[in-house]
Amino acid sequence: MKRYSVKNIILLPGLLLLMAGCGKTDKEVTTESKAPVLETFNLQKEILSSSVSIPAELTGFQYVDLYAKVSSYVKELKVDIGSKVKKGQLLIVLEAPEISSQLAAAESQLHSQEAVYTASNSTYNRFLETSKVEGTISKNDLEVALSRKNSDYAKLQAAKAAYKEVQIIQSYLQIRAPFDGVVTARNINTGAYVGPAGKGSELPLLTVQDDKKLRLSVSVPETYAAYLKHGDSISFTVRSLPNQTFKAKIARMSGALDARLRSEKVEMDIENNTLLMPGMVAEVTLPLTSADSTFVVSKSAVVTYSEGTFVVKSINGKAHRIAVKKGRTEGDKVEIYSDSLSTDDKLVKLASEEIREGTALN
Repeated sequence: MKRYSVKNIILLPGLLLLMAGCGKTDKEVTTESKAPVLETFNLQKEILSSSVSIPAELTGFQYVDLYAKVSSYVKELKVDIGSKVKKGQLLIVLEAPEISSQLAAAESQLHSQEAVYTASNSTYNRFLETSKVEGTISKNDLEVALSRKNSDYAKLQAAKAAYKEVQIIQSYLQIRAPFDGVVTARNINTGAYVGPAGKGSELPLLTVQDDKKLRLSVSVPETYAAYLKHGDSISFTVRSLPNQTFKAKIARMSGALDARLRSEKVEMDIENNTLLMPGMVAEVTLPLTSADSTFVVSKSAVVTYSEGTFVVKSINGKAHRIAVKKGRTEGDKVEIYSDSLSTDDKLVKLASEEIREGTALN
């Protein structure tokens, strides 16, 4: 009786499980063995138009820092910050007494050489006329007179060059505006020492910028540089005028990537309407439109995890992971690139890591 009771106890759980299994309907069994239902779509190519926002800087179309060419002192300062200037307008008068002395000495040397050349030239001409009478002037004396004349002429030219050089150096004592613009910085006062070296050369005397026409410069990352071309229209905003949007067109592209930032310098010309100022920081919206169509899918069809990025392709009703590279995104769409994909391939619309390789799809 003890052995029989133990057997019954052992068989009882098995019988209960069997009865539970027999109690399930055919519909429930079929549901458990059925493959997961996943929505698929046909892969197609299209041109994705997107945009990217990048910070940029506004500067004067022409910009220059003015320094002193010679060591001197500021005698007169005729402008200040905010002064509107015209091309050629006198801005600063410098003073260097030693240059005036050098100019006087060079002028004196020039007059001296002019007198010497005049005398030697006159002597040669007289010898030349006299030599026409045979036997009056030897040929050697005539050649000596000619050599002296040529030597004095060369010295005269050297004196003229020295005098002109000092004149040019003296002209550096007057600093003039190189173009129409506005003075945006001043780092000197009357009486200050300035020069090409030393403490007087640490900062520019003045900074002049063209504020009528501005230059908008932006560094475009390598990823987006290929989508831009000359003449593309862009829009931008500035922080001080958040409710206004300005328009411009790409005027210049560097055609090379900066070695440090790996970006291409792109510039736009802005006709200033007095609202914008040099030095403002702008937010530029660049249009990114590719010339050729690419594969574009919804973001839900692309899975990115530690081992890479893939989409799930349906082949004969089974899942196959296809490695892809992502491109630009716009809203819910993303570009993908892969040599293993072609038009009208069936991809799973809502992909996930749970879909393993070879999984049966319904």
